[in-house]
Amino acid sequence: MNAPESNTTPPVVEQGSSSASRRHLKGQLGVTSIVFMVIAAAAPLTVIAGNVPIAVGLGPGAGAPVGFVIAALVLLVFAVGFVTMTPFVAEAGAFFSYVTKGLGARLGLSAAFVALVAYTAIQVGIYGYLGWAIDDLVQHYGGPSAPWWVWSVAVLAFVAVLGYRHIELSSKILGVALVLEILVVIVLDVAIVVQGGPEGIGATSFTMDAVSSGPIGIAVLFALTGFIGFEATAVFRDEARDPERTIPRATYLAVVIIGVFYAISCWALVEAWGPSQVADVARAALDSGDNMLLDTAGIYVGAVVRDLIQVLLVTSLIACVLSFHNVIARYQFALARKGVLPEPLGRVHHAQHSPYVSSVVQSVTALLFVVAFAAVGLEPLVGVFGSMAGVATVGMVILLLLTSVAVLVFFRKNPDAQRGRVVSTVVFPALAVLGLLGSLGLVLSNFTLVTGQSVMISVGLALVPVVAFVAGLVLRRSKHLSERNDTL
Repeated sequence: MNAPESNTTPPVVEQGSSSASRRHLKGQLGVTSIVFMVIAAAAPLTVIAGNVPIAVGLGPGAGAPVGFVIAALVLLVFAVGFVTMTPFVAEAGAFFSYVTKGLGARLGLSAAFVALVAYTAIQVGIYGYLGWAIDDLVQHYGGPSAPWWVWSVAVLAFVAVLGYRHIELSSKILGVALVLEILVVIVLDVAIVVQGGPEGIGATSFTMDAVSSGPIGIAVLFALTGFIGFEATAVFRDEARDPERTIPRATYLAVVIIGVFYAISCWALVEAWGPSQVADVARAALDSGDNMLLDTAGIYVGAVVRDLIQVLLVTSLIACVLSFHNVIARYQFALARKGVLPEPLGRVHHAQHSPYVSSVVQSVTALLFVVAFAAVGLEPLVGVFGSMAGVATVGMVILLLLTSVAVLVFFRKNPDAQRGRVVSTVVFPALAVLGLLGSLGLVLSNFTLVTGQSVMISVGLALVPVVAFVAGLVLRRSKHLSERNDTL
């Protein structure tokens, strides 16, 4: 095992100096702040408005909430091994740091490239969704219509400014947006339960008849996409107040809160329309382009709250891209610190204590993708969001699998670290591998539903994370990486 890094605070240097790349990111993020950023990346309101209707309409109908429960349980099982290995992974970097520790630098670098592709894809996809959502909101209030990319670029500039600054400013903004969007959905859920749906309130969703009424795999698939980014708790290790305690607590809390919120809100939406009718309602909304969540809110909480939800849907998306911006910038920062990416990406701002060069590069990268997609005339929801969500989902499941295998291998090679913890170091990681293999099968077998594209295009998109994985293997063999980077 590698020795953990020293906690001694390095001297402050100017951001332009050659020693800037050797500084550490600093911060006092607690469990709450990290959980806020992770849940914000999951964009709970966006998932309820977008993923849930698809899971209901194309999946098992009233049984869709079980899909979210299954996804949460799979990730909780995964989190046990992930958290158990955390004290032995001294560096920030989430998945690639864990894979490197367990499986070596070559596979670790491949995992890092897959993560960069997955996070970049979902962030760019959300910029497409965001552009459409803002234009829809503006038109709802009588404003002029504009191309989706105009709004996307405007938000991108806002995110670029916040991403350049200290992480604690972003965490506060994300916290406010997150609390508001969760509260408004809870208000709707409570209103549905109090008023009762057309068939009353019951537990039909959790019966075998409901679960078997359609492909539960589709519900699991769209539930998994709603968890993308939960493991980013480990990315903020260097900026956590007490990483040995903060990271595990934040990881478990994030999975539980997200899973419970999704499952209950999905169930409430089912009850709002009635278990026997909800699938037809969801399919009709998907076919017409209507927003099932907003229609439900209009019935149960009135026009004012319905309009508030529409506004918060936009802020939810903004919070989401801000959170992913911070995660991607820190991935690039960590890779630059190891000589994998150009040295300037590993510099820390002398005043903001942020990976400012990496943040700027990330903003430019996102801008280039948005401009490119706009130039070829892609439609923002299916063409941009659907396709990029598909790439991100495949990449994320691959990363989860690699990490679970890394946990198994690491503790097998380090029996002293494993002693007395067979369940958390062997049993749960092995179960996670089995569950994730099944999940990957579900993702790939239903991939055209995620991307909204033809089989040929969908296959090409699914191969993007695989290409990134191979690129990492090839680069690791190049002469540009020295032996000092074996710890990545």
